[in-house]
Amino acid sequence: VLYLGMIPELPISMLACARIGAVHSVVFGGFSSEALAGRINDCEAKLLITADGSMRAGKIIDLKGNVDKALSSCPSVEKVIVYRRTGKDMDLGDNQFYLHELLEDVPADCYIEPEEMDSEDSLFILYTSGSTGKPKGMVHTHGGYLLYTAITCKFVFDLRDGDIFWSTADIGWITGHSYGVYGPLINGASNVLFEGVPTYPDYDRYWDIVERYGVTKFYTAPTVIRSLAREGEEYVKRHDLSSLKILGSVGEPLNPKAWKWYYHNIGRDWCPIMDTWWQTETGGHMLTYLPGVSPIKPGSCGMPFFGVEPAIVDDTGEEVRFPNQEGALCIKRPWPGMARTIFGDHDRFIDTYFSKVPGMYFSGDGAKRDEDGYYWIIGRIDDVINVSGHRLGTAEIESALVLHPLVSEAAVVGFPHAVKGQGIYAFVTLKRGAEKSEELKKELIGLVRSEIGPIATIDVIQWADGLPKTRSGKIMRRILKKIAEGRFEELGDTSTLSDPKVIEHLIEERMKLFS
Repeated sequence: VLYLGMIPELPISMLACARIGAVHSVVFGGFSSEALAGRINDCEAKLLITADGSMRAGKIIDLKGNVDKALSSCPSVEKVIVYRRTGKDMDLGDNQFYLHELLEDVPADCYIEPEEMDSEDSLFILYTSGSTGKPKGMVHTHGGYLLYTAITCKFVFDLRDGDIFWSTADIGWITGHSYGVYGPLINGASNVLFEGVPTYPDYDRYWDIVERYGVTKFYTAPTVIRSLAREGEEYVKRHDLSSLKILGSVGEPLNPKAWKWYYHNIGRDWCPIMDTWWQTETGGHMLTYLPGVSPIKPGSCGMPFFGVEPAIVDDTGEEVRFPNQEGALCIKRPWPGMARTIFGDHDRFIDTYFSKVPGMYFSGDGAKRDEDGYYWIIGRIDDVINVSGHRLGTAEIESALVLHPLVSEAAVVGFPHAVKGQGIYAFVTLKRGAEKSEELKKELIGLVRSEIGPIATIDVIQWADGLPKTRSGKIMRRILKKIAEGRFEELGDTSTLSDPKVIEHLIEERMKLFS
């Protein structure tokens, strides 16, 4: 298990494992000791590589302290290697070693012959959240995964000699694996590795890096785009971003408003935006654009990558027959990058992904395909709200809300409604300086009605200074749904939250609304 910040020793450790045939499992450095212990025990790791700490927004994250807490309940771990990132003094326990001391005994001309591996041998295990609360250890292989990340990275980002590639995702997530390490490096691209946050020491941190290192291909998440757009254009204008040639987006649908800000302010009305859909389970891009191949529609994730055969399946299990019909996004045929199993629980793997629609991979995402063959993600299947018998995608309502000039971000969930079956509950974050008022709520309700129709009339708007997000930036709608329903004692696992205090504030506001 690798429990490190965004430092070179992390990809070095991953590549070293791959070279000798050891299976690695990267655990995001922001996870708690409990989350770390759960992952170590699930995969029964023997070796743990960590650091004394990592740097985040000017603060030191005590990685080694978390490791020591976790190890008290992890009997499988035989040895721990510690990299001195911060240089603070600490006592190492039995079978714990400093990396720099181990390297002193390694000759400079040391060469390790790569282990010969079968294409289906396991390369890594990466844990992703499960609907039951227990994380799923997705297993990816040497042959299929590496091939797929190589070709998707090459063609989606049009990699060429001299490119400087930067995926802002933490390596602890699949985007960091596929497009922060393996994909660019297999293609020989120079890679940017950044330890920190986009808002420290100021809101132009990313644009400073782009200018300083001449980044040509830039891949980030909608939540980053929205949060930086919220601060205005002045931070962007401080820097020369003319090196940029292609922009990318990953993690959730990039709503048209954020797309236009990204295209205009970062892409200078010139760089194409590769809005990509894929998952931890798929290994690499499944729906995407290719630079210069087809016109781009803001909000759409484009068309299938080579060899990918998607299907939109309705509630009866049949493929939809007409354009713009919504349904479950499934994949009809295998592809090289697909995960092979859930570590230690193949029955769960089959039940989760291959039993819901027999003969197809079930993604859990809802989507529609328009008359031109473009795909639009409408949110998770459980993010579809059934209002008076009409199915509404939460992503569609959220996109309408953020069209308002005072709205920075929005998240929509369903909640029980005595008449409609399900009502629409919106959590709305306003831009800095905007005034919260009942009049503004009426404006937002009217805006959504005009954009989608009267069926999309919002029942409740709750102001939210912040939204509960994972450390990878995804909004945790499961938690918002429980808050909207008033089920505060049933929030489940919140260990992946980047800021747990957000929940306390949301619960307080929810109680005021219904007091």
